[in-house]
Amino acid sequence: MPHTPRLATLIHTMSDLSRIGVAIDSGLLAKFDALIAERGYSNRSEAFRDLIRDELVEKAWESPNATVVGTVTLVYDHHVRLLNEKLTGLQHDHFHSILSALHVHLDHDNCLEVLVVRGKAAEVRRIADALISTKGVKHGRLTVTSTGADL
Repeated sequence: MPHTPRLATLIHTMSDLSRIGVAIDSGLLAKFDALIAERGYSNRSEAFRDLIRDELVEKAWESPNATVVGTVTLVYDHHVRLLNEKLTGLQHDHFHSILSALHVHLDHDNCLEVLVVRGKAAEVRRIADALISTKGVKHGRLTVTSTGADL
């Protein structure tokens, strides 16, 4: 029976998979199964793959020259004198690394900004630190991820 293109792709994809065995404490496995069920994983394999990818992304951020992407989340009081101008100025200073910005009015006093950043890990971290440490920012966080090219 000839293979259909879809079946041939599936056979090729499956041949790239490696099977491994893992010895794990039963109690720990039960907790892991509960966690992955809560998060909606259909099987352990995909959950393990995501854990491995997460560690690889973290490792990439250790290299200052690695190309990375992420978000910088800021919460601040927009009444703080000149804060909007300072944050906007920093964003313009780094326009090559800041791809997009979302501004949300949370209430009468507080704003949320989410900036999408891309560049060398050291530069992205430096930009995030400058934004987060600006006087008047109540809370800030850099969330890192990968461009996906190496995963």
